[in-house]
Amino acid sequence: MSAPAGRELAGSVPPVDSLGAARTLLVAPEVLEAVRYDDAGLVVGIVQDQATKEVLMVAYLDAEALRRTVATGRTWFYSRSRQEYWCKGETSGNRQWVHSIRADCDRDALLIAVTQEGEGACHTGEWSCFFTPLATPVVESAR
Repeated sequence: MSAPAGRELAGSVPPVDSLGAARTLLVAPEVLEAVRYDDAGLVVGIVQDQATKEVLMVAYLDAEALRRTVATGRTWFYSRSRQEYWCKGETSGNRQWVHSIRADCDRDALLIAVTQEGEGACHTGEWSCFFTPLATPVVESAR
């Protein structure tokens, strides 16, 4: 079953060929224009493993980073601290190949499904940036 019109920002076909070369993702310009950026011109991007559905990381995109992501089939983000663009994995080799991009119902957050290449998504060397437990459920024993 396919997504309703306008829900998917990029095609769900793998964006790499058999040699690993990036392909352009298909998207209608009016769909990209419908993304709602915050006052700083950014939208949150939640990066998820295509196969396992595990959340790997969260980063920010502006319109240019989203355009670069769609054009290259690789994740591009905007660094708020460095105020520059970065393509995930260019220095670490831990690249992300985009399968699809979906907007939430308000179009102010993006879910980016990827194939993660290399050691992982986190700059600490972890597979996911979400490795620090803050709360766990308490299970009471039955009496």
